Amino acid sequence: MPLPVQQQMKYWAIAAVVFLIATWLLAGILLPFILSMAIAYALDPVADRLEKVGFSRVWATVTITICAAVIFTLIALLVLPTLIRQTAALFEVAPQLFEQLRVFLSERFPSLQEPTSELRQTLTSIGETIRSKGGDLLNGVLASTLSLLNLVALVVLVPVITFYLLLDWDRMVAEINKLLPLDHAPTIRHLASEIDRTMASFIRGQGTVCIILGGFYAAALMVVGLQFGMIVGLVAGIISFIPYVGSIVGGALALSLAMFQFWGEWWMIGAVGAIFIAGQLVEGNFLTPKLVGDSVGLHPVWLIFALSAFGSIFGFVGMLIAVPVAAIIGVVVRYLVGQYQQGRLYQGHTGRDRALSWEKDDTDG
Repeated sequence: MPLPVQQQMKYWAIAAVVFLIATWLLAGILLPFILSMAIAYALDPVADRLEKVGFSRVWATVTITICAAVIFTLIALLVLPTLIRQTAALFEVAPQLFEQLRVFLSERFPSLQEPTSELRQTLTSIGETIRSKGGDLLNGVLASTLSLLNLVALVVLVPVITFYLLLDWDRMVAEINKLLPLDHAPTIRHLASEIDRTMASFIRGQGTVCIILGGFYAAALMVVGLQFGMIVGLVAGIISFIPYVGSIVGGALALSLAMFQFWGEWWMIGAVGAIFIAGQLVEGNFLTPKLVGDSVGLHPVWLIFALSAFGSIFGFVGMLIAVPVAAIIGVVVRYLVGQYQQGRLYQGHTGRDRALSWEKDDTDG
């Protein structure tokens, strides 16, 4: 005899609460495992394709691991030192940038030259704060990242865990499929396929778009000679998963730096702006339609809310799980809305009469 619906909902609610509490309590140690699951999920289609061309699952996993290790090593040797150096330099030069901004504004608003001017004091204070606190922040981040525990977790544990997850990914999915409640298995499989399609489109597709845009912006800005171009380009690429935000924030930051560096050389400032216009055109007309598609279903506002909410509750780990959870909630809500629109609560007598009228018209036709 199947369990009543109310009792089933109670059990599922208890399971969800236990999951959230466990995530909150274990947030400090979940980072390498969540990163590994995300990487394994993203690379599973690559392993499946290698299997189709004749690789065993073991050799497919080994091949992907070796390629990833080579790419990571090249990035660590070629990009990371420059990124750290530019970040430290940006914190050091921040007061000078704000002083130049103050002079620029003072020429157009003479009242700012007065020592008691509130805006002048604010700009000076911001510059000094960034210089004093920015260096401490950077050192703290580096110290935390390069501590022995985090170094072991991110450099050793993540590749090892990813290797085993990628090796057994299809087997784990099959085992979970066997444990689904038989009465609800078809519905759960349908929802799971929708969730997978949404997350695959977003994580794999949008992740690829972010990498391409970040590399393009960083390389192009460095070619035109913009100071801190690598930082600006990578930041713009990373936040490009929110439509238009990456290009707007990155473009505004790059143009602000370009005006200080190339003041009077308007063609150089125009070149910086053209880089972001070109990136936005390529993203909107080629990258996003080809790599992401129109079936993601994650509204930017919903995505920002999910990142903010989970980040405030679970910290950095919460921001990592925000996108999958947002995708799951979005798919479930759309399913429930569809069920509601097909039910008597929504259709009432009007829907029933309309259905009967359509049946009668079909019979007469």
